[in-house]
Amino acid sequence: MPKSENYELVLKQIKALIEDEKDLIANLSNVSSALHYTFNFHWTGFYIVKNNELVLGPFQGPVACTRIGFDKGVCGTAWKNKKPIRVDNVHLFEKHIACSALSNSEIVLPLMKNEEVWGVLDIDSTEFDAFEPVDEEYLLQIVSEVNKLL
Repeated sequence: MPKSENYELVLKQIKALIEDEKDLIANLSNVSSALHYTFNFHWTGFYIVKNNELVLGPFQGPVACTRIGFDKGVCGTAWKNKKPIRVDNVHLFEKHIACSALSNSEIVLPLMKNEEVWGVLDIDSTEFDAFEPVDEEYLLQIVSEVNKLL
């Protein structure tokens, strides 16, 4: 099945999962699980801005870095720049934080409310060059749904 069709299905699933649920943590947990198991990513989860750092939120995958500073790593850079970042080879990304030696590529999308970043969606793959424009396109739609939760 083409990646876009998988995204269409998971987008419908995510909308249904979060439609009537008001709890943010429950919703972030289900979103990360739906994405993780649909695409078999290495790590899928959220970091939430608290006291000027990103703090680990709901996720699926191996243990992760608990706190990430502003402008640190791919997540902190996406936070600073307020825009998505796709990294084909994390080992070549100067600010990369190696939470898992198995991660080879990454995509991070900021979560925004009133022009301010309140968190990020972070996805890692064990494959190099795993994320394409189609991933960013659909993940932005999913992030848009998540942003409605605030």
